[in-house]
Amino acid sequence: MDMKNLLVVYHSKTGRNARLIDAVCEGARDPEITNLDVRCLTAKQAGPDDLLWANAVILGTPENFGFMSGALKDFFDRTFYEVEGKMNPLPCAIVIGAGNDGSGALRSIRRIIGGYPLMEVQQEIIVRGEPQEDDLTRCRELGMTIAAGLEAGMW
Repeated sequence: MDMKNLLVVYHSKTGRNARLIDAVCEGARDPEITNLDVRCLTAKQAGPDDLLWANAVILGTPENFGFMSGALKDFFDRTFYEVEGKMNPLPCAIVIGAGNDGSGALRSIRRIIGGYPLMEVQQEIIVRGEPQEDDLTRCRELGMTIAAGLEAGMW
């Protein structure tokens, strides 16, 4: 079975989103999943080569002023033209840490990912306020689901 690659790109200023993404990556690295390489990078670290390496992407951002973080937007700005026409459609999922309802951040991400092309294959996770244990469990399950789907060749 061929090794698959999962890219997780996120931004966290206060550490709340880092907790969510740590749970996502923990789920993706479940010991039952053996043919997957997980690359978890901040939005500032990630670049075009990471997207071209990936077989799936999970995006994580706080909701800032009803929008995605500036760092995630910068990631999109720095990678779009560099990967345009070079990527097959990739499955993706979105995790948002919100102070409000998260809908503005989700809408802004969805407007951009269609052009990459990234296709949502799991329902987004929006966590309002401080992450609770059930939020972290949902994030672990998301990471595991995307990883298992990649390993099984669903996407």
